[in-house]
Amino acid sequence: QVQLVESGGGLVQPGGSLRLSCAASGTISIINIMGWYRQAPGKERELVATITRSGGTNYAASVKGRSTISRDNAKNTVYLQMNSLKPEDTAVYYCYVLSFARREFWGQGTQVTVSS
Repeated sequence: QVQLVESGGGLVQPGGSLRLSCAASGTISIINIMGWYRQAPGKERELVATITRSGGTNYAASVKGRSTISRDNAKNTVYLQMNSLKPEDTAVYYCYVLSFARREFWGQGTQVTVSS
């Protein structure tokens, strides 16, 4: 089992920045991929970015160039730095882990609101 705790969400003005963090605990050795998904009101949950254990990254087109995902394997933590935020980035952001056995784990979510 893997437990995930997110932090760093909040209210930010358009054009601003936020850094989300997600700390994993439990059976850390089973973790392969870590990442972030988001879900806006009335929309399906969508991929934001993922990062492999070796540092390979994947970004949604909507955030590419504005966001950076990183991972500290020693701290079992994944980060998402988001810059030039837009109102359409408003969503609940969920931390995500995929184990080597392809089992998924999810955090409880953290709200990001981009508004003036």
